[in-house]
Amino acid sequence: MAFFKVLSSFFMLTAFLSSTFSLAHPGVDFGWDGSFHPGGGFSGLFPGFYQYSCPQANDIVLSVLEKAIAKEPRMAASLLRLHFHDCFVQGCDASILLDDSASIVSEKGSGPNKNSVRGFEVIDEIKAKLEEACPQTVSCADILALAARGSTVLSGGPFWELPLGRRDSKTASLTGSNNNIPAPNSTLQNLITLFKRQGLDEVDLVALSGGHTIGMARCVTFKQRLYNQNGDNQPDETLEKAYYNGLKSVCPKSGGDNNISPLDFASPAKFDNTYFKLILWGRGLLTSDEVLLTGNVDKTGELVRRFAEDEALFLNQFATSMVKMGNISPLTALNGEIRTNCHRIN
Repeated sequence: MAFFKVLSSFFMLTAFLSSTFSLAHPGVDFGWDGSFHPGGGFSGLFPGFYQYSCPQANDIVLSVLEKAIAKEPRMAASLLRLHFHDCFVQGCDASILLDDSASIVSEKGSGPNKNSVRGFEVIDEIKAKLEEACPQTVSCADILALAARGSTVLSGGPFWELPLGRRDSKTASLTGSNNNIPAPNSTLQNLITLFKRQGLDEVDLVALSGGHTIGMARCVTFKQRLYNQNGDNQPDETLEKAYYNGLKSVCPKSGGDNNISPLDFASPAKFDNTYFKLILWGRGLLTSDEVLLTGNVDKTGELVRRFAEDEALFLNQFATSMVKMGNISPLTALNGEIRTNCHRIN
């Protein structure tokens, strides 16, 4: 009888915390009907998940991030991108961290990830410190989510209440990684389709694209725009002339594929709304950036203009959309596991 009282109290507490959080963040739809809604719906996640089992978890994450980002400011964007590439493939379950093994074909070898995703050593350091402080408690999936938020905050971006309690997958999906992560030369319609597949709408698309306010991109991701945008050996006519000439010096027609250029050349290490201003000026780096304005969907173009005019509006929406993205298909309760090493299943 005592067991059932404890169990009842647990569910009441969890329901209270979840309902309280959803009131504060109406963009997140917590439900208790057991149904699945990508980017929302039943998740079982709540911000106080580690309040008693590992209260120092976020402090440990931030202590590692502060050193890593001070050493290499680009790392903030790399960790934000890791979380994004994880969540878009079978949910936010740390599947992107798994290495090849007898039972796993790693997502690290996919087109969007190969020679591109980075920051694994920072995640490993966080995990090692958390295992020392709170053994077998904090999941790799939650570490990715905490690192993404911490990287944003340390770059001058917004803080958000982060629902926690994700567990780690025992599988990876190379096919899902190849098919679900938007390419840098995506059309706007393709971007909208891939985001909707995850339960994310046009507002989320534009806001989350604003993560490109920090970080770098390799020449291979934008070379097409400089030399052969439409298969006619001509540059993308939406590129502003001086910006185009500068990019050609970084990214020659032949070779140099791994040369890098800032996604936001005006403030590449500061999380602000300059990214949207640059798009309006024809200085968005990737095709997937520029089409938010020029892709003939009025809603996305209007959002680019509004976010360029109002930084607070962008930062608030980015935080809301990050919570929504972090809520894609989490493994909770008895599903998945808490990996002791993020690179392999237990």
